[in-house]
Amino acid sequence: MPPLSNSAVRVISHPADFVLQVLRGFQHNQGLLLAGAIANYALLSVLPLLILSIIALSHLVDQAALLETVGRYLEWLVPSQSRAVLADVSGFLENRAAIGALLLVSMLFFSSQAFSVLEKAMAIIFVHRGMTRKRHFLISAVLPYCFVLLLAFTLLTVTMVSAILQAVAQENIHWLGRDWSLSGVSGYLFYGLGLLTETLVLSALYLIAPVGRMRLSHALIGGFSAAMLWEILRHILIWYFTTLSKVSVVYGSLTTAVVTLFTMELAATLVLLGAQVIAEYERLGDA
Repeated sequence: MPPLSNSAVRVISHPADFVLQVLRGFQHNQGLLLAGAIANYALLSVLPLLILSIIALSHLVDQAALLETVGRYLEWLVPSQSRAVLADVSGFLENRAAIGALLLVSMLFFSSQAFSVLEKAMAIIFVHRGMTRKRHFLISAVLPYCFVLLLAFTLLTVTMVSAILQAVAQENIHWLGRDWSLSGVSGYLFYGLGLLTETLVLSALYLIAPVGRMRLSHALIGGFSAAMLWEILRHILIWYFTTLSKVSVVYGSLTTAVVTLFTMELAATLVLLGAQVIAEYERLGDA
């Protein structure tokens, strides 16, 4: 077993101090303000991205299977509002020929703006690296669309793996003289697949968004931290919106948009908080 780094030893020895250090750094960098800007552009690009991804990937796999996968994992991104968002996506798909070009322009513009704000936020968080040179503007222009392609590939992969898991769930195994159904295991497998996908996507974001070289281990630390924090917050949001919230009474027909923007701002906050974890971890190594 390889020895732990000095940073890991200090975090394990004084976890509370490290958490406070992360929170102080996040507050100093005005993380909440930056997260609001990212969430605003992300909200405007996520629906076109979903629709175009389904249109493109439906040539490779069944559209119904894609919609089922999107609906299952939309609950991870917009708790309690996934059905409403999926209904909007299904409605747009019926008019794909008329709105395809508009969707493409909208997605390209707003996704580039969201990534631009994210890149600037990462530059603030990782200011300790002393990176005075910025990326070439062509690289910054291409990166958002490369990440969009990565998300589309991830959706395709998750859809295919989900189909395999559904097939496995219908099988039985013969053991100790009895037939045991695997249907009860499928829920845990789907949950594990979602958590793994979430961690890997966030880690990929941490690898490409900040300027400068990012260690894979550090990106995984940030991705896992943000994913676990989001899991905790997601379950709290589901409980709140299904039991206590009166948001539909206050906002009426705007409920889906308001709740989606709110949850995406929380998600953006955790993405930046995960980046702050990486930054503080790097500072410990430099100390």
